[in-house]
Amino acid sequence: MRVDLPDDWNTVVGDEFEKPYFSKLSDFVDTERREHTVFPPEADVFNAMKTTPYQRVSVLLLGQDPYHDDNQAHGLCFSVRPGIPPPPSLVNIFKELKADLGCSIPNNGYLIKWAEQGVLMLNTVLTVRAHEPNSHKGKGWETFTDAAIRAVSAHETPVVFVLWGGNAQKKAALIDTTRHTIVQSAHPSPLSARNGFFGSRPFSRINESLSNGGRPEIDWQIPNLP
Repeated sequence: MRVDLPDDWNTVVGDEFEKPYFSKLSDFVDTERREHTVFPPEADVFNAMKTTPYQRVSVLLLGQDPYHDDNQAHGLCFSVRPGIPPPPSLVNIFKELKADLGCSIPNNGYLIKWAEQGVLMLNTVLTVRAHEPNSHKGKGWETFTDAAIRAVSAHETPVVFVLWGGNAQKKAALIDTTRHTIVQSAHPSPLSARNGFFGSRPFSRINESLSNGGRPEIDWQIPNLP
């Protein structure tokens, strides 16, 4: 597996690549790619870190594993490539964004604008076998992404950690809550959105926390694509 992290991220998590678990993980992913279709493409696996420099992280939005259908995943949690219909969880995110901040619902699910503003859009597992959700769970990715979460928790400036659903909320133990803010609720998936995601107003809460910490608010409006 090709690892191509920017220097700033390599400084804080690069030691992970020398550990035995990562060698096993890399071998596993390489074998999976030879024998199956794996998402996202190899060049996109670390896109969250490539798009959002370590020093610019002001929000960490934590997902689970990548979308598993064709042409959806591109390395940013919850985001899909231009031209791909937003999956149900993302549809619910846009509904809550409209209710919370009045943002119009865009004609696409390409969330790179958020990442470019300092939202680290990190999944806990960074690859998946096509059409088989959670198929790469428990293979080592969680150890790597836990290290990334700890690195963000060590950030010198306050960060807002967004934990939607039980799996994400387990990561609260990795976060220094004396310096950082956690915004959490039910997951936006159709199975749970009505049990605490809708009405949770996460986007205004994130911006309020950023503003209180002297950091720029996020412009959450995703532009329409031609």
